[in-house]
Amino acid sequence: MSGTNFVDYVKICCRSGAGGAGAVHFHRDKFTAKGGPDGGDGGRGGHIIVRGNAQHWTLLHLKYRKHVIAEPGQGGGSTLKTGADGEDIILEVPLGTIARDAETGEKHFEIEFDGQEEIIVPGGRGGKGNCHFKTSTLQTPRFAQPGENGREEWKILELKLLADVGLVGFPNAGKSTLLSVVSAAKPEIADYPFTTLVPNLGIVKYRDSKSFVMADIPGIIEGAHAGKGLGSRFLRHIERNSVLLFMVPVDAKDLCKEYEILINELRLHNPELLDKRRVIAITKTDMIDDELQRAMMAETPTDKQSDGTAVPVLFISSVTGKGITELKDVLWDQMNERSFLSR
Repeated sequence: MSGTNFVDYVKICCRSGAGGAGAVHFHRDKFTAKGGPDGGDGGRGGHIIVRGNAQHWTLLHLKYRKHVIAEPGQGGGSTLKTGADGEDIILEVPLGTIARDAETGEKHFEIEFDGQEEIIVPGGRGGKGNCHFKTSTLQTPRFAQPGENGREEWKILELKLLADVGLVGFPNAGKSTLLSVVSAAKPEIADYPFTTLVPNLGIVKYRDSKSFVMADIPGIIEGAHAGKGLGSRFLRHIERNSVLLFMVPVDAKDLCKEYEILINELRLHNPELLDKRRVIAITKTDMIDDELQRAMMAETPTDKQSDGTAVPVLFISSVTGKGITELKDVLWDQMNERSFLSR
């Protein structure tokens, strides 16, 4: 997925339509010179609606649409005719999109399935016609209710990527390199931190024509949940991954400490992330020999899944291909285990 085409955050000014005014009218025909009130109600103003579309994978189509304006409702007519409603504006978004208020940050809703529709800014209600105000002491009301004003609000749409496996690790942990090796994705790879600035997706081919989707999430650093580094902007993508692959480079000063920092960042961002299946990969093992690897096995992180089973730990090298096949097998087993547990 090209970085220039991937957009996971947009801020839009949404203005819903005003309601139409109720009509002031009295019934007149060739047999009735002075009939009672028959003014109709005004139509509802147009809503701003967000709809899920499984064919969309990015918010790119909304990036330059900064203002969304719905039509007002039409005024009521004679003979109790209700004015036409203003046309709704529908914003189609990928599944996993979250809508928030731009000022308060309050979460309104999350789009979870294809065709799901949610009103993000409702249109104004139409005013009542003068027919509603007739009483025993007021036979000819010469007034009606004006339509309700529309609302103008700034909204934020954020996308959470859907993937089977999410790569979690510090910058330069080898996430992009692994994705480029096991899939046809071509993420930018360099020897400096934060090379990856947008998430990348790749389809990993497995045995017997099976496959799964892997997501390379931009590097996390200590304090990311509070906005440090690239901040928590990309942590939300991890929320829709079935399995999390924690990647710790073999040249890290302390393998266990680095893993604990990653776990803590996820816990502080959203404690429910720790309920996901996890796998630990010690990367860049082409830098060490087999003897040193055996010695380092005692220093590798140990952890347990939410069901009490041990988190698998593997030594891999994306350069030589060492452990890649075994890693695919473990990830596939963990995905199936996750599917079984979620039944």
